[in-house]
Amino acid sequence: MSDPTSVPVSKVKKSVALSGVVAGNTAICTVGQSGNDLHYHGYDIVDLATHATFEEVAHLLIHERLPNTAELAAYRAKLVNHRGLPSALRAVLEQIPASAHPMDVLRTGGSALGTLEPERLPESGAGAASAPGARELADRLVAAFPSMLLYWHHFATNGRRIRTETANDSVAAHFLHLLHQRPATESHVRALDRSLILYAEHEFNASTFTARVIAGTATDFYSAITGAIGALRGPKHGGANEVAYDIQQRYATTDAAEADLRARLARKEIVIGFGHPVYTVSDPRSAIVKDIARALCAETDNTNLFAVAERIEQIMWTEKKMFPNLDWFSAVAYHELGVPTLMFTPLFVIARTTGWAAHIVEQRIDGKIIRPSANYTGPEDRPLVPLDQR
Repeated sequence: MSDPTSVPVSKVKKSVALSGVVAGNTAICTVGQSGNDLHYHGYDIVDLATHATFEEVAHLLIHERLPNTAELAAYRAKLVNHRGLPSALRAVLEQIPASAHPMDVLRTGGSALGTLEPERLPESGAGAASAPGARELADRLVAAFPSMLLYWHHFATNGRRIRTETANDSVAAHFLHLLHQRPATESHVRALDRSLILYAEHEFNASTFTARVIAGTATDFYSAITGAIGALRGPKHGGANEVAYDIQQRYATTDAAEADLRARLARKEIVIGFGHPVYTVSDPRSAIVKDIARALCAETDNTNLFAVAERIEQIMWTEKKMFPNLDWFSAVAYHELGVPTLMFTPLFVIARTTGWAAHIVEQRIDGKIIRPSANYTGPEDRPLVPLDQR
């Protein structure tokens, strides 16, 4: 694929409301300042995804610094101890039908946990003083969300009430262990771990901004997270990785993919998984997850899905000058890890809870409610006709 360095760096996306409008201040993350960069607290995403673990990044985002060796060991142990679910929450999860979308399971499970382990706030609501408590709840949810999702999954599909506690020292290993009911290989754990780092934070995206708007009202932590999950559920945001896999699995060969894609482009159809509201040169996470997907497929010599995805990538750049975003090759990687398609976006939730939490804390410290103005486009003054004359 050609190097897309000729694409302008500064570009407002007309199809995205508020594109280019600054809606607040943050010290957490920068996105697309050069057109293809991403930093968490000043650390480049390439360095984090190459040399760090998800637990280190979670600590960075939630607790605002990279941990040392002792702190990381303590943090891992803390997350392990937070994996259990109250019996009342398990009972709630058992009532959710198998037909439910797993995102709805996390939305409901997180809200239910908020009634069982509520955040204790003063009458005036959440503020700067409640930041430490929010960080503690963030750790709890990062550890408990995989347990919620997979307890429901096994109960809904085969009636099994699984144990949600494992001794695995990482969120990735814990998730894969619960999903497949056996320990995962080191390569699979590291692949998932790196993908969680890539999904952890992304500045004022739709779900994060939703969380900040909710947090700005001084409400509790669970309300902000639940709202963020609702925003992430949509196919224009988090659900894109599910749609990406649906596209990729249509084709038995790369030639079939190319022929059909060219026909779709001729009909001006939109191809999910390409382009981005902020990045103008490329998505810096895409090359990383592409390498992850390539390696996973090579392990099993099951390379057709990757080849199809790569051929479509090439065509989209040649014909439309559109680059793949994180979701495109994440779909390939998650499929190779044996993750059901409907769990792709819940994995996004597990990772992004760290970023949401960081923004909720920052909004609480800022202390302002978010209330933008609107450009009115409706009718002007109209006389009210009495009911008996209408």
